[in-house]
Amino acid sequence: MEKDNQIKEFNHAFNLVERKNATITGVKKIESFDSEEFLIDSNMGTIVLKGEGLELLKLDNKEGKVIIKGMINSLNYLDENILKKNKENSIISRLFR
Repeated sequence: MEKDNQIKEFNHAFNLVERKNATITGVKKIESFDSEEFLIDSNMGTIVLKGEGLELLKLDNKEGKVIIKGMINSLNYLDENILKKNKENSIISRLFR
């Protein structure tokens, strides 16, 4: 029997229909979102989804599934090494070296 407090790992998939509806599985959490950008932490890395009029239709933490609607203009997977390098080179981090 699986414990309730353990996080399940789900297969990661991205399904986009007519650039208007996106379904993403394997989602760990949504870092931030607004009507123009979603920053999503998934099993396969951090995803940046950009567009216009973006709305979160469904967030299912149990299933690791997110459904987003709106005009989707781009989708990028961020390399974790790039994220670390950007944090190291931020203005604040350089001030406190």
